[in-house]
Amino acid sequence: MRIAMIGAGYVGLVSGACFADFGHSVCCVDKDPAKIEALEQGRIPIFEPGLAELVATNVREGRLSFATDLSQAVQSAEAVFIAVGTPSRRGDGHADLSYVYQAAREIAAAMDGYTVVVTKSTVPVGTGDEVERIIRETRPDADFAVVSNPEFLREGAAIADFKRPDRIVIGTEDERAEAVMNEIYRPLYLNQAPILAMCRRAAELTKYAANAFLATKITFINEIANLCEQVGADVQDVARGIGLDNRIGSKFLHAGPGYGGSCFPKDTLALIKTAQDFEAPIRIVETVAAVNDQRKRAMGRKVIAACGGSVRGKTVAVLGLTFKPNTDDMREAPSLDIIRTLQDAGAKIRAYDPEGMEAAKGMLQDVEYARDAYDCAKDAHALAIVTEWNMFRALDLERLKKSMAEPVIADLRNIYRAEEVRRRGFTYVSVGRV
Repeated sequence: MRIAMIGAGYVGLVSGACFADFGHSVCCVDKDPAKIEALEQGRIPIFEPGLAELVATNVREGRLSFATDLSQAVQSAEAVFIAVGTPSRRGDGHADLSYVYQAAREIAAAMDGYTVVVTKSTVPVGTGDEVERIIRETRPDADFAVVSNPEFLREGAAIADFKRPDRIVIGTEDERAEAVMNEIYRPLYLNQAPILAMCRRAAELTKYAANAFLATKITFINEIANLCEQVGADVQDVARGIGLDNRIGSKFLHAGPGYGGSCFPKDTLALIKTAQDFEAPIRIVETVAAVNDQRKRAMGRKVIAACGGSVRGKTVAVLGLTFKPNTDDMREAPSLDIIRTLQDAGAKIRAYDPEGMEAAKGMLQDVEYARDAYDCAKDAHALAIVTEWNMFRALDLERLKKSMAEPVIADLRNIYRAEEVRRRGFTYVSVGRV
């Protein structure tokens, strides 16, 4: 099938490359000429394992192309996916839908023949109705349908998630549109990926509800971790004990410095605002968002406590800046608030991350960046592990101890055994463990 993907950011590029790999003909459109030029030259603007190879293969095979002008791509497409950003709107926290609506207007002007317009961007309930109204207003003669098809991609594992999804959600009550969507996803039938057809508003809400629930699991285990520290229990034991219950499940029960990234913070906030607008407030999610905001700075205070209550004039080495491993995404990363808390307390920061340092330079001030983990730890008074990159999981503790000014480790991801680190002579603190 012929597909136009409007937006060549994280969701659009991964989705477009995967659709092309299924055998469809895909054109990814983006208004940023520099991004399109980079993609045409084989340079991928984001870090996602396997994506560069996937894009290169499908460009070479002629199934994937890039453009800045959407008119030709839309005109020849049977399905047009809207995969533009929906950031939190300044001032009130609602999702900013201006990019979605602008895309709808431009699609309406360019479409030719029956076209399925698919909202891939994460959007609040009712956005599809407005997209349909805009297209109808712009092109009263157009033959089209608007479908919601939310993405459920994890950064760092997006290609596997796309090709082996837990489910595919299709929000439409138009039989022709559903048939087109089924054909687009037909290659996944071999994997027996369940396709869930529902009304458009239910599909829009499913995405927000899923992210809010996962954010709630993270926040729940973080609060249990706080209690564990007070009563002398190990949060990892508790997490295993409840995670083996099939009704609960083990995923997202890892205590740490709170959630971040491009999805959970903005999506929980957008859901809160939508629920308030419809006079059906979601108090649990409101609390989750508030607790998570406080959590990040609390982790900074945990590092300070590990240093004896003061970091003024001391150097703190921070390992890991991105909100999770296997991505270069710094959006809402816990490291940002942790570092600012330490700086507010007078600490000097030296940091290392294998993928996130360039983005961090535009978000943080007065931070020294290191070549590797050991360079980062040299002469530091404390080492804080903030992101659990694999390369941090088996550090040479003897080498660290010899190079550090003081042997203090604040392991905010619980990747080491406390007794082993303490046996090497370190002051060691972690999350939810004593």
